[in-house]
Amino acid sequence: MTPGAGGRGASRAGGSGGRDDGPEAAVSGTGMAAAAARGCPPAGSGDRALAELLLEFSRVQYRAKDGGGAAAAKVERIERRCLELFGRDYRYSVIPNVHGEVCAHYPRHIVLLERDAGASRDSYESTVQVGKLQDLINRSKMARCRGRFVCPVILYKGKHICRSATLAGWGELYGRTGYNYIFSGGSDDAWADAEDISEEDSALRNADSQLFDKVRGHDIKLLRYLSVRYICDLMVENKKVKFGLNVTSSEKVDKAQRYADFTLLSIPYPGCEFFKDYKDRDYTAEGLIFNWKQDYVDAPLSIPVSLTQSLNIDWSEYQSWDLVQQTQNYLKLLISIINSDDDSGLLVHCISGWDRTPLFISLLRLSLWADGLIHTSLEPSEILYLTVAYDWFLFGHMLVDRLSKGEEIFFFCFNFLKHITSEEFSALKSQRRKSLPPGFTLEEICMLKQKDRGSTTSLSSDFSLGMESSPGAAGSFTYEAVELMPAGAQAQAAWRKSCASSPQAVLWSRAQQSEDRLPSTGMVEVKSSSSSSSTHSDNFLRIGSSPLEVPRSRLVSASDRESRLEEVRSAFLASYSRTIGLKAVPASPSGAIGGLLEQFVRGVGLRGSSTL
Repeated sequence: MTPGAGGRGASRAGGSGGRDDGPEAAVSGTGMAAAAARGCPPAGSGDRALAELLLEFSRVQYRAKDGGGAAAAKVERIERRCLELFGRDYRYSVIPNVHGEVCAHYPRHIVLLERDAGASRDSYESTVQVGKLQDLINRSKMARCRGRFVCPVILYKGKHICRSATLAGWGELYGRTGYNYIFSGGSDDAWADAEDISEEDSALRNADSQLFDKVRGHDIKLLRYLSVRYICDLMVENKKVKFGLNVTSSEKVDKAQRYADFTLLSIPYPGCEFFKDYKDRDYTAEGLIFNWKQDYVDAPLSIPVSLTQSLNIDWSEYQSWDLVQQTQNYLKLLISIINSDDDSGLLVHCISGWDRTPLFISLLRLSLWADGLIHTSLEPSEILYLTVAYDWFLFGHMLVDRLSKGEEIFFFCFNFLKHITSEEFSALKSQRRKSLPPGFTLEEICMLKQKDRGSTTSLSSDFSLGMESSPGAAGSFTYEAVELMPAGAQAQAAWRKSCASSPQAVLWSRAQQSEDRLPSTGMVEVKSSSSSSSTHSDNFLRIGSSPLEVPRSRLVSASDRESRLEEVRSAFLASYSRTIGLKAVPASPSGAIGGLLEQFVRGVGLRGSSTL
């Protein structure tokens, strides 16, 4: 099979010199430079580019295998823009998927981020080689639903954050194996070469376990090559069943326990159908609770206790959380995982990997960007364009279908940014907590600073507090080191007692109580519903502060994080109102004008419309 058809070649960006002589050639400069080298005009930018993207997204279902047609030029502009934005901050390679030969509904140019473009060799860098990765992808893609293999999409501290579909079940695996045997001439789900197909056909004629051993074995090799340790499964089912047939499976119910060496997290999250209720409730997520008693819902929440101890969340209450609290708590969990001290990567998946998966991938990308940890040179409009185009459009989210059914999970994602602006969702917060002295929380130290206003003489003689300023945002409390030396446990208790009447102290007390109620076993597993909702999981004192020093990131205070995410959200709402608009909802009994977007539009002087 030729490099073009088999996807064996890989283009590289972020280097210097060279010319584009084929799939193996180095491409000069960044993604934009590569586009210029091919004689292509620069892609649009800013509000106009985002509006064009949203219009295309709402009208055409992207598929890599449909490379031709009237929309080809528009899709090419979107792809060029994504490569340019990736190239601003990273060296990267490209896995060709021009005709969907690797996956029919993945980007035609799959980006493998390697390291920061301006970083030194001793900084965080991926150890993945694109040639080896391509070979593993071609061998493993049949293991996952619709051939949507494990694909790295975010590089954070040298770790790959990946996305995929869930594992293919008996029905799909056997169906595609037979299909590929008969039609082996370039199907999007075909194997890399004839030898692989004949091997799969031989396995088909043998036992089921041999076939699953082979395809899932390749999937496991891919996961290990990407250093993925944590697998977060968003399915509310153990297996997806259609017409009485198991069409998909998942790692958590693999009978042979092939994935036992990975840390598996079952964090069930409602599918796209649930977001019709969100739309029907006037785009209000507060108070919207999923019905966990439905017959098909059989996947309980299951998280290792070691991953929950620092989060102050009562996971036993998860069935009583509304959509806001559930999304917030899951995002906190994911941020905590990727911020751990090990070098392990993360995989997030749902069933097909094109609704719930991009929701959390997009929230992770935007949250880390808002902290100044990734895509550090991109402006709000640019990171918004990148995540809409790459994480949603080019990875196959079916916006046209979802809009027709009122399942507006895409809109929910970006409107939800208003709920994650505080520091408790910051990856920098947990980095700071690692340097805290024993016996005190960051909030308590901040309260000491707030009460003292910088003077240690006004504190009790039981404490010695030293602060060292760092070059953070002006006007905010910043520090690089905090040295707190209490006289002992009695002094700490006395100080806490003196603050017991304050609302902040009550909140800390509740948070501590919730942590104490966590099970002491090695896994948090909750199967039964709860009659009351959790009221303490988000209770944190929020005081503006800038982060400790981290490699190759600009310091971002809590107020900066909030303003950056609000800029992204405002830009999205403004562009969405001009292009797609929200579906009308019935007027309330009071006759009030419904619609979150309409309220925003009135505020900025825009006028939303669902047509042009």
